Amino acid sequence: MEQVPEKFLNENGELNTSALIKSYCELEKKMGTMISVPSADSDDSTKQKFNRAIGVPDNASEYPTNSLFDDESVREKFHEIGLTSKQVETIYQIAEDFLQPAIKNLFEMQNETNAINELKNFFGSTQKMNDALKEINAFGEKFLPASAFDELCSTPQGIQGIYKMMQSMEPEVFTNKSGDENLTDDELRNMMKNPKYWRDQDPEYVRKIENGFKKLYS
Repeated sequence: MEQVPEKFLNENGELNTSALIKSYCELEKKMGTMISVPSADSDDSTKQKFNRAIGVPDNASEYPTNSLFDDESVREKFHEIGLTSKQVETIYQIAEDFLQPAIKNLFEMQNETNAINELKNFFGSTQKMNDALKEINAFGEKFLPASAFDELCSTPQGIQGIYKMMQSMEPEVFTNKSGDENLTDDELRNMMKNPKYWRDQDPEYVRKIENGFKKLYS
């Protein structure tokens, strides 16, 4: 027979039944609060008790949310596999660390596409936009501080603003000669720089230039 621990013996060496019963009751009480790790065959009650003990919320709606991944079906999956709220927060953080750069690039690409489309609509076509941007670039380098020019060019509205500024400063190209008189090559090419020709394609203005070249070189 194994030796009885001294804490369960009286001073005379006899068994202290009171101490033994008290110890047994405490052990039974402690075992009642212990959580067993559920197995694949455990019932739902055992699994739920274990999940609650480790921090799994009672339902998926109690998980923390995230602006990038606020999806109810995802939270349901988290709950199905028994993730704690802390684990879900960690997953969100890891996902943000990996996805934020890619998401930022997508937004930048989309914003760039939207900006180009807005400028195309403003100028009338891709070719007209490209021609205007060359003129705007030359104008900005000549008349605007580099920092201000770069700031204005960061948005389609700023580019349109520079264009309007350029137009207000650029005098109309007129000639004192009548339409029946010949214009020089330089005069005709200066007229072609006017937005009435390359952007607006004003029929009368275009006709005047075309007739001028015909008279000059025919």
